[in-house]
Parts: sequence; structure tokens; C-alpha cells
Amino acid sequence: MKDLAMRALETAKLKGATYADIRIVHRVEQRITVKNGAVEALSQEESLGFGVRVIADGAWGFASSSLLTAEEVDRVAALAVEIARASALTKLEDVNLGPPEIHVATYKTPVKVDPFSIPLEKKIELLLAADAEMRRTKEVKVSRASLGFFKEKKTFASTEGSYIEQEIIESGGGLEATAVSEDDVQKRSYPNSFGRHQGTGGWELIEEMKLVENAARTGEEAAQLLYAPQCPSMVTTVIIGGAQMALQVHESCGHPTELDRVFGTEASFAGTSFLTTDKLGTFRYGSDIVNITADATIPGALGTFGFDDEGVPAQRTPLVKDGIFVGYLMSRETAHRLGLRSNGCMRADGWNRIPIIRMTNINLEPGEWDLEDLIADTDEGIYMETNKSWSIDDKRLNFQFGTEIAYEIKKGKLGRLLKNATYTGITPQFWQSCDAICNARYWKVWGTPNCGKGEPMQVAHVGHGTAPARFRNVQVGVMKP
Repeated sequence: MKDLAMRALETAKLKGATYADIRIVHRVEQRITVKNGAVEALSQEESLGFGVRVIADGAWGFASSSLLTAEEVDRVAALAVEIARASALTKLEDVNLGPPEIHVATYKTPVKVDPFSIPLEKKIELLLAADAEMRRTKEVKVSRASLGFFKEKKTFASTEGSYIEQEIIESGGGLEATAVSEDDVQKRSYPNSFGRHQGTGGWELIEEMKLVENAARTGEEAAQLLYAPQCPSMVTTVIIGGAQMALQVHESCGHPTELDRVFGTEASFAGTSFLTTDKLGTFRYGSDIVNITADATIPGALGTFGFDDEGVPAQRTPLVKDGIFVGYLMSRETAHRLGLRSNGCMRADGWNRIPIIRMTNINLEPGEWDLEDLIADTDEGIYMETNKSWSIDDKRLNFQFGTEIAYEIKKGKLGRLLKNATYTGITPQFWQSCDAICNARYWKVWGTPNCGKGEPMQVAHVGHGTAPARFRNVQVGVMKP
């Protein structure tokens, strides 16, 4: 691999590149899904290839291939330079990466048990047992249990002198129970919605989830929601549980701080951002207790790695400090435009995609409250948990989220179960209304393995550390005209 990498860089320089890097990526993914007592899907995919990224005549070029031979490396490197020169014909300014990033290193996800060493029969047996537990509740008509595993070996080299080898391993799993009555359908998920929760680590993460032990409760809650009253429409206090807070942070904190959105290079797929550069360091994003960080170094978190796909080390940086917006998710190029240095947020979805700015682990830092005390301190409101639906505008300002489950809060105690709970808000006003966050005992990093961005679309694996938090004067339910 090293010989091929060095050959690509040398060819790119000979063809006129002023900068070049190469990523050689070997990826294996395994997915297993059980539905209603039978295996619904079973797949294992493997890919191997490389991508060469260059700057020539002040513009970017990129080319890739799945054929790892000396001749193909020469062809692809030369093609990348040719593409860069063509791109230079329409450039507005030269690409500038700022100071060099020179690192020679290795990184490997800490793993106790390699998930690919576990027999397939054991994985299916676990899922079937959890599936059966969900269907003990007669109203559950569709039950699904799934596992997913991911291993990626990456070699990165650049003309600046970096040479980095990494191995990232992920494990994830989840349950979904769908209950049906004559006039309603309700779903309950565990431990998170939309398929599964995932992290960097081995089979030990699956054992920690205790899927079988939580399956019966998941089915029972889905059935209970069928007969629960509708979430009322009103302005009230809400306490948002940790899993739902992860989605809130993802959509209204993570995406708007991506600096490529601010500069307009993401506009065509998923919009830009309200966090324009004139707001950096001065804009009141949230209340004084709101602190949001990007941290790619958290053990076990899904957005954790050693180096990004520009060879920049993983790091922890503040995005919001004491409620003030102070930082972006950046690449080397975008950071230089602000006179800053990259905080390591460039990642690509495989060898045949160019790196773009992606979230790492975007976290709402813990506060001081125990959850029981926070509920007791709330005279009236609604506790909401586990995402069911989301919608947010192309500036990441106006949002509406729905949750799978909710509970009334009356005089400091949890009351009736509520179904079809929704809440809406405008991002800065919403975060400015945050007056309490639970402490580290309730803080957990949730994995989001399905974050889409870019054209052609790339899927990133990101994490969000959150604890339950309270927000005042929030519109819940369907707004009345």
C-alpha cells in the first residue's frame, strides 16, 4: 500500500500538482435484520479502492479507482491533475490549505471483541430472541430487530509528508415494535429510532445494549400508545430526553455550524446556514448554560477517529460557549479563509468520494441537574423522548420534531402517557429558552449512522453526547390557526 501511495503522489507532482493526497480504503459492512420471527435481510459487502485528490493551477481535482495496480495508480493520479486544470478555468480564487499538516501515525478503534469474529448463528439467535419478546404483546403486529457492523482500514498519504494508517470498527443494533389497533398505528424503538444505535467498538457494545432484556417493554409501550390521549396543542415547558436531544443537536447545532454550508458550497442539496461569519464570537445562540462542542476523541462514540481524511488529528473544539457562537466545523481550506486552522472535520464516504465537512461528535455538554429533580422542579409541561419525525428549513432555523413517546408533567410528577407529540421552534430562540440540563450521570453519546450530505450523496457516521434538558415556552402539538 505504501509503495502505491508514494507512486500516486509522485505521479501527481510530475504532472504538475502543487499538492496531492491519496486514500486507500478497504471497507467491510455486515447487516442482519429479523422481522416477525424470520430473517428478513442478511448482507455482507466488501469494497477496496483508492481516491487521489490534487491541487493544480490553483483548483481541485479528484479521481478514483477500484483497481490497485501501479499502472492504474499512474492513470488516476494523472486524471486527477487533468480534472483540476479543467476546473481551474472557472475558479474564482486559488485553493489555499493554510499551514502544512504533517503526521506519521497509526490509529485503531479500541475493541474488546471483534464483532466479525462472532458466529452469524449467534447474532441471528440474539435477534430472534429479542423479536419474540416484542411479539409477546398481542397488539404488536410488526417486530424488527437488527444488527450492523462496520470495519474500515484506511491509508492516507500526502505530498506534505503525512502517512497515516487507521482501522475503524463499529457495532450497532436496535429494536422496533409496531402496534396496531382498529384505528391507529404506533411504533416504539430501542435504544434509538430509525433502525439502531451504533458506536465505535466491538461486540461488547451489543452486549451492553441488552436487546433481549428490553424487548418486551418496547412492545408493551408501543401497545400502550395506541390507547393514549393525543398530545395537546399549547405553549408549555418541555423536557426533552437524551435520545431526542441528540437529533435536536444534530439538526439545529451540527449542520448549521458546517462551514461549507456558510460559504454556499452545500446549498444545492440541503441548504446553507443562518450562522454567517459575521456572527462568529458575538451571536447569542443559546442561554448561558448552553455549551456545545465538537469532539472526535470520545471513547466509543460513533464520530470518533484518529485523523480526518485530510490527515488532520481528531480534536475537541467549542462551537457554542456560555451561549455564544464561537466555532465552526472546518476543513483546511475553509478554516484558512477565516485565518484559522482546521479542527479535523473532513471525511469521505468511501474511496470513490471526495472528503467534505462532516460532523464528528457534536455534544451538548452536561449541566447540574438530576432528572428526578428537574421533573420535580417543573410544575407543568411535557417530557418527550425518541425521535419519530423531523423537519427543518434550509437555513436550519425553523424546525418541527415529533417523538415516539411523551408524558404529561403535573405538579412535578410524570403523569399520563401521550401519543403523537410534536414541538416546534426557531433555533436561536429555542436554545435561548433552555434553563436546565441534566448532569453527567444522564449524559450519553448517541450514534447516528445515517447522516446524509453532498452530491452525489454521502452517508456519514456521527455521534451526539446529550442529557435531558428543559426548555420554556415551547409550542407543542398541532398549532391552531
